Order: sequence, then C-alpha cells, then structure tokens
Amino acid sequence: MNFIPKGILPAMITPLTKGGKVNEKALRKLIKYLLDGGVHGIFAIGTTGEFYALSEEEYRDVLTITKDEVKGRVPVYAGANHITTRGSIRLAQIAEEVGVDALSVLTPMFISPSQDQLVKHFTDIAKSTKLPILLYNNLPKTGVTITAATAAKLAEIPNIVGIKDSTGDMTLTAEYIRLTRGKNFHVMIGRDTLIHACLCYGGTGAVAACANVAPRLVADIYDKFMAGDRAGSLEAQFKLAPLRIAFNLGTFPTVIKEALELIGIEAGPCFDPVGPMSAEEREQLKKILKEMGLLS
Repeated sequence: MNFIPKGILPAMITPLTKGGKVNEKALRKLIKYLLDGGVHGIFAIGTTGEFYALSEEEYRDVLTITKDEVKGRVPVYAGANHITTRGSIRLAQIAEEVGVDALSVLTPMFISPSQDQLVKHFTDIAKSTKLPILLYNNLPKTGVTITAATAAKLAEIPNIVGIKDSTGDMTLTAEYIRLTRGKNFHVMIGRDTLIHACLCYGGTGAVAACANVAPRLVADIYDKFMAGDRAGSLEAQFKLAPLRIAFNLGTFPTVIKEALELIGIEAGPCFDPVGPMSAEEREQLKKILKEMGLLS
C-alpha cells in the first residue's frame, strides 16, 4: 500500500438547497473553488460534511458528484462513519464502488468501546475493503479516543495508512507520530489551529474545515513549510487562527456555511436542528472575514 495521505484536505461541507436536498450545482462550484485554491485532496462527507444526516443514497450521490468533478486531479477521500462496524463496512463498500481513492473512518460514537474492541472494529473494516484507510480520532465529538498504543497496533495493518487527530491534544498527536516512526503510517491534524505544529513534529498535513472558506491560505501553511519557508508557514497559520476560533459563534458547522455564503459561495443551510447564526454572531463573523481579507 503506497498511498500517503498528505497536504491540505478540506473537510468539505455538503451544500444543501433550502429544502434540505443535496445541491449538486453548488457542490460542483465549491469543488472548483477548493481546487483553484490549491488544496491537495478533497475530503467528502466527514464531520463538517454532516455525515450523520445523509442517507446511503445521498452518500453515494455526493461521492459520485465529487469524483466526477475532481476528475482525478487530486485524491478523493470519503468518510465511512457509523456507530456500528457493519454500518461503516456498508459505507466503505459504497465508496469503493464509486471509486474514491481513500477512506476516513471515525471511531464509533454514543457507545463506549474498549481499545481492544476498537482494534477489532477497525481491523474488520480494513479487511472489508481494498482502499487505504485514515483513522479518525475526534474525542470531543464522540467521547471515544484512539490511544497512541492502539494506533501503533493498527498501523501494522497494510491498508490502514494513517490517522486524523482532531482532539487538539498535541501531546497525543506527537505520540501517534513517535510510536509509528518507520511504519507506513502518517499523521494528519484535524484541528486547524495546529497545522504548522503538526508539520513541525513530522505530520504530513491536515484535514481542515477552514479550507472550505480560505483554501489558499490553508494550503500556504503546508506549501510554505514544505518549501522550507517556516516563517511564512507560521504567518499563514496565525492569519488563519481567528476563523477557526470563530467556530464557537454558532452550532457546528453553521459558521463554515455562513462564512461561505458571505464570501459569495452558495452553501445553503445545515440539517435541522442546527439553525442559522444570530444577526450579532454574523456581524462578528463578517468582521473576522474582512480582517482576513476574505470579504471586502
């Protein structure tokens, strides 16, 4: 398995119509905007893409549209996230049928599996597909974590090629990297304020929600770092920080969708019960976007 997850992968939103249907036209325009912004892959139907709200038919449709629009220019990653092992396997099979390049698999949520049960969960999913798999750890959202020792054990499975860590715990991220050195296993950050830090530790990139709104700026953190411009990379990271910190202005992921709408990119609403931002919150977001040069 030679696949290496790397670069900046926007954790892409799922654009919706006012009636709550997948908006194909807006999805294609968003993908074009992201690719023009210099991202290194497209990450569809993750947490930011509201995976929890999509039917299997909608899941297949979004992946099919995404793959068609990308046209092989960058890898397409698909979330295969479910509470149960069999649910994730079913989504992995759909994604493989569509022809995506890699999968991301979140820990189960709501339930509280042990580390041994997580090893079996991810092992069974890996055995069900030929696609490379990026583990996804997001303790703040799921209440379940993948320990560094568990990640090192799962790194022995040929098609488990890395992990996305959205905990915000840089010590844990660093332990993932330290314990898997020398293996075909790559660590990406899922916390947009820590992209530069992850690269400094030896990580290979980020799955970044902010890249929906500011793809060029987020890509600069990675591109400048890889070019040896550490100061430029850090400056881009600092410039991005206010947007990520602004996520607490509304219920996730409404801030990302409303920011896109403000800069002229159709995103639509979130699935209910996630509602829009208040007028006051929106004004705060506008101010941040203006200060970042994203809104005139």
